[in-house]
Amino acid sequence: MPPIISAMGLTKIYGGIKAVDRIDFEIREGECFGFLGPNGAGKTTTMRMIQCAIPKTSGRLLVKGMEVDERPREIKRILGVVPQENNLDPDFTVLKNLTVYARYFDIPKGEAERRALELLRFVQLYERRDSPVDKLSGGMRRRLMLARALINEPEILVMDEPTTGLDPQARHAIWDKIRALKREGVTVVLTTHYMEEASQLCDRLVIMDLGRIIAEGSPAELIEEHVGSEVVEVDNRPEVLGLIAREGERYEMFGDRIHVLARDPKGFVSKLMGACDLERVAIRRATLEDVFLKLTGRALRD
Repeated sequence: MPPIISAMGLTKIYGGIKAVDRIDFEIREGECFGFLGPNGAGKTTTMRMIQCAIPKTSGRLLVKGMEVDERPREIKRILGVVPQENNLDPDFTVLKNLTVYARYFDIPKGEAERRALELLRFVQLYERRDSPVDKLSGGMRRRLMLARALINEPEILVMDEPTTGLDPQARHAIWDKIRALKREGVTVVLTTHYMEEASQLCDRLVIMDLGRIIAEGSPAELIEEHVGSEVVEVDNRPEVLGLIAREGERYEMFGDRIHVLARDPKGFVSKLMGACDLERVAIRRATLEDVFLKLTGRALRD
């Protein structure tokens, strides 16, 4: 089966700067695919090109076999988009935000209201259907934006930072809805800064930095390839670094702590305890965050 979205040499240049630099990727129908990266990595620019919101500079970008700069209207009809910023209409009620939006897709009034009420049940906002938007919590607004993105029954749902700023309960509520959509066969494409979110939701993902794709695979594959199954955390001390060098282990330094990507974590800890007088040492499961920090660094990005 051909990919539902594919890019070949996709490039976007702003004022001489390559925001997206000749990237290739394929997204399979029915999967959840993630774009991860620090600020300025190019992930949101890539998403906006998929949405036909901005033109590409060069390369190819196909959505269900259609080139984005040739058939944007047809592509937009099969997409649902949840942008990062809240752009709900504050002058409308919860229900009217959905029924008015349905007009963009020429959905008849009766059908629009039927779909809207069904979606409000799906996102657990049916009881708030007549409430003004400004009376909703942040989590409720994100759920309403998800419902709005589904009003045209899209084949592909594009979500930019879907749970930014939400509390854990609201975040998990959004996750549950995304999983339910996947079970119905909807292809989900998202960006996120939350590594746990990517691990929980994404079948596959890419990590971007400075406009390029620097890693691709499932969360489990990326962890095993770049970090291993476990990480040893230990105090940053000269004798520890000496042992690491003698053993030829990979490591990352994070302030006063060292993360050792040891081939045999338990064996390495035994050697540490025998050779060094340590206050703190721990073995923990490796995570996607370890991969992200190893590949993109810990420096803050504006």
